[in-house]
Amino acid sequence: MTETTSRLVLPLLQTAQAQKEITHNEALLLLDALVHASAESADLAAPPAAPTPGQTWLVAAPATGEWAGRADALAVFTTGGWRFIAPVEGLALWLADRALPAVYRDGAWVIGSLAATRLEIDGQQVVGARQGAIADPDGGTTVDAECRAALATLLATLRTHGLIET
Repeated sequence: MTETTSRLVLPLLQTAQAQKEITHNEALLLLDALVHASAESADLAAPPAAPTPGQTWLVAAPATGEWAGRADALAVFTTGGWRFIAPVEGLALWLADRALPAVYRDGAWVIGSLAATRLEIDGQQVVGARQGAIADPDGGTTVDAECRAALATLLATLRTHGLIET
């Protein structure tokens, strides 16, 4: 029985093991796929016809063929055939065909969504937590229709972007 690392299930060398280079090379192949991970696509449920070594896919469900039973795993093609990496919480990768990030959260891949508490550009906060609702303009003794229309448009835009509650 081969011992593995706890988190990424990489093979470990064993005391007095023959041909340690095989175990070592296997670990390097898996690390090569995981360090700065990227995948060609998340839309294939069956292996592509002519993959090249190093190409990786995020296996879609329902997985078939050589990928059967491997939905949500990373399928890495190597000169020795397919290697599969089960996702762990927080695993992040780049999806080349969509030009979007994917993160494994709560048992599923979340594609194109970023979670943050704030957004900064050049050290300046541009977006933070959503603020409370702002009431629409109402009342007053002088009605300025043009000003009210501009303010209503501004409030609607802020609500559409999710920056204030409705």
